Amino acid sequence: MEIRDAIREERTVEVNLLNYRKDGTPFWMLFHMSPIFSKEDGSVTHFIAVQIPISRSRRGLCGGNKSTSRTNGVNLWEDMAFSSCRREVCSEGIVELGHVVEFNPIFDSHTSGIEVEEPCEANEVEKRRATSAINSIISVLTHYSELTGRLVCGKKCSCYGTSPLGSSITISLGRIKQSFVLTDVNTPDMPIVYASNAFFKLTGYSKNEVLGRNCRFLSGADTDTSTIHLIKESVRTEKPCTVRILNYRKDGSSFWNLLHISPIRNASGKIAYFVGVQMDESSRSHGRDGLSFEMRHKSTVGAVRVALRTLSMAASCSSTC
Repeated sequence: MEIRDAIREERTVEVNLLNYRKDGTPFWMLFHMSPIFSKEDGSVTHFIAVQIPISRSRRGLCGGNKSTSRTNGVNLWEDMAFSSCRREVCSEGIVELGHVVEFNPIFDSHTSGIEVEEPCEANEVEKRRATSAINSIISVLTHYSELTGRLVCGKKCSCYGTSPLGSSITISLGRIKQSFVLTDVNTPDMPIVYASNAFFKLTGYSKNEVLGRNCRFLSGADTDTSTIHLIKESVRTEKPCTVRILNYRKDGSSFWNLLHISPIRNASGKIAYFVGVQMDESSRSHGRDGLSFEMRHKSTVGAVRVALRTLSMAASCSSTC
């Protein structure tokens, strides 16, 4: 369940798993998986995973040495390397990878006969080994991608046109029909990290022209500076506000924007985003649902909060589990 959620949310996960060898004997391992992102559009191209055997003797001690890297005639490092990334990558990089990672498998004679049904936790050394192995594989993948021209990296790119939100979150936000943007309060200048299709239609800008920018690009020569000050004060005091502001579309035409902004808090109560809901004043009386613009503002903010709740809860769980 936890691994499946991590794949859906495009994040790293580390769990202790009870697995079985080919001969049917059980063993505990630390499973560490991380996404690989395209540098071109920020999408996930691969997931890589390493498996570190968890050592636990009858006395609860961890041990092992490099000479025990073979169990039943099987080289554990080679098996884990080939099962952790694609063969077309490993075929050229496995020798290099073997030198990059100083891997000490930790199966030893003490692990035989353990009551494996009892949960087993990885220690800090094993966790560091997993992280080191992942980082080394990412380094090889990055080098390989430079040779092929399909650049990848271990972190999601935050360039223009790329939303740093996970695909499951953007799908949920995409169901909201109202014009709105989401800005990241933890990044300097509060860039837009998501904008709805209705926003693109209202303003005439494309996704690539919006993401990564501050909302001020909608302002123009006749935009009231006192209204802009009200918006800044609302952000500073972390309170919602509604204003009527003159904004400009990409083609230079102006419209009166009935703008509502509101903070979005994460599971710990800290503000993670501000949502800005836009409504063209000239069309507010033509709503098919009969709702006032105030009700539309509130319903849109509520829908955004629900969509982001999954992201917030997942982040909270991953930091405490």
